[in-house]
Amino acid sequence: MYDVVLLTLGSERDAPGGACGSGACCGGDGTSGAAATGDEGHAPAEQRCETPRVPVLACADALTARGARVEAVTARSDAEIDEVLSRLDGPPRPDGLAWPDPDSKTRLVVATASDGQLRAVVRRLVRRYAPPPSRRPADLPGNRTVPDLPPVGVLPLDPARAGGQRDLAAQLGLPRDPAAVAAAVLNGAVRRLDLLRNDGGSVTLDGALIGAADDAGRPLHWRGRVEVDDAVLSAGDDPLLACAIGNAAGYARLDELPLLTAGDPTDGLVEVAVAVPVVTRSTLGRKRVRFEVRRARGRAVAVVPRDERVPYLDDGVEGELSRKRSWWVEPAAWAVYAA
Repeated sequence: MYDVVLLTLGSERDAPGGACGSGACCGGDGTSGAAATGDEGHAPAEQRCETPRVPVLACADALTARGARVEAVTARSDAEIDEVLSRLDGPPRPDGLAWPDPDSKTRLVVATASDGQLRAVVRRLVRRYAPPPSRRPADLPGNRTVPDLPPVGVLPLDPARAGGQRDLAAQLGLPRDPAAVAAAVLNGAVRRLDLLRNDGGSVTLDGALIGAADDAGRPLHWRGRVEVDDAVLSAGDDPLLACAIGNAAGYARLDELPLLTAGDPTDGLVEVAVAVPVVTRSTLGRKRVRFEVRRARGRAVAVVPRDERVPYLDDGVEGELSRKRSWWVEPAAWAVYAA
């Protein structure tokens, strides 16, 4: 019999800025990311966060029917997420490191309203189990900085999104129906996936898109140096429309412009593309603009913005890039329960 923790972080539309603690429950990285959710001030956030959503209740019933002991937990801070994750710890090690239990009888299901919420939990898993460089143990894979993270069940809170914007669960072909999620968590296969870590202290599950548009939807060009391993996609002199960094395929296209061509979260590589506007003139002297897309694949990518602040999205969470940021691949570092 398994103990299953159903972890809810609070939906984006139900959490006005700051009311759910650190903002991690709203998909952020410890700063409030809910201020732009458009909440119109209904019931207090803490009251709403304590009320399980219908898919959570349905999944809990399905798990219980299959013999699992189920506990539903709502986390409103990183500390409360960490308390849940501590249940996945293995026995004490001689080196004193916190390490996941590969034979744990506790399984974790994360109810997600966005990929950013799932990222918030995986980020805390990395914080918990990544050893300091000075204490790197011999049993850590040579191409990784984290051990095999415990598998996570993904329960989408908005199943209707399956036919619209492709979130990570849809890209991976994970079950969306609560009963199917319960079956996968208790009887399905574990699918290991690559993880992107970055030197800002966070992680990326799907991808990042650097660049922005103005209020009228016109792209705002920016400049920056973009390197993938030893390949230089931009030396910093070109005006860039966008830079896509892909672990999966969520940022494969920008409107009708194809950026990434082979997003695969199991190949141990990150795919990067930059779109550069190129001005040409016809034989009649008319100016035309086309976009040159430069692509590369490798183990790591570094972006050095030349502009003061460059907006970006990382797993759907907004941010601004003002200094060098590097991402690198941790092959097969995290895992999901699949049907």
